[in-house]
Amino acid sequence: MTDTSDARSSVARRTVLVASGATAAALAVGAAATTEAPTADAADTAPVAAAAVCTLTKEMTEGPYYLDGQYVRADVTEGKAGIPLKLTLTVVDDDTCVPLSNALVEIWHADALGEYSGFVGNNGHSEPDDGTFLRGGVLTNSAGVASLTTIYPGWYRGRCVHIHVKVHTNVTLTSDGSFTGGQELHTGQLFFNETITTAVAKVSPYSTNTVTRTTLAQDSIYDEGGAASGLLTLTALGSSTSSGYAGTLTLGVEN
Repeated sequence: MTDTSDARSSVARRTVLVASGATAAALAVGAAATTEAPTADAADTAPVAAAAVCTLTKEMTEGPYYLDGQYVRADVTEGKAGIPLKLTLTVVDDDTCVPLSNALVEIWHADALGEYSGFVGNNGHSEPDDGTFLRGGVLTNSAGVASLTTIYPGWYRGRCVHIHVKVHTNVTLTSDGSFTGGQELHTGQLFFNETITTAVAKVSPYSTNTVTRTTLAQDSIYDEGGAASGLLTLTALGSSTSSGYAGTLTLGVEN
């Protein structure tokens, strides 16, 4: 099942992405690129404007795999095999660019075989399903930063590699480690440089994913808008692809 419905039509809420020095980051990433651990070229991050300039972008579909009431936690891996991914997502007010503290940034995505927890089998693979792996969120700190540990996502039929993201404010934390209530400010998706994804796809367990991979250029939802459309800036964590990546992006929301 794909999540392409209404992807390019109505916009429930308006969202912005702020450059936050991404032009300089692109140059740094390009300089760090190696054949063993590919990184994003400057061309993949060039659409970003100068720091503190807000660029409007539409929200993206929630898709069919969202589950309510997931855990508030910084590490969502639950031991899932895959290449490490350290996400640093900064949430700011789109009018003032002031960071939003105590905003809950929630993510969910497929594992290396393209399977979502709660829906295992939809991508043709059989594995244990606890309904919670690779799902969760964390509150932003005083600088508006949410730091999350996960793995590089796999792919499923009809979609490129991506991570779903929501931003909530005024949530209530519950005794079971989850959250309720609050206001949902943003629903979007995070995307990955195709050169890096190609390298990741050659590494186990991604290489055992039997589904034909849809590339970033072929995807029906990503609109080639670069960072303004959710394209992460990726930096290698080591000298090999298996060492993992750090992914950064600044999300501006209507508060």
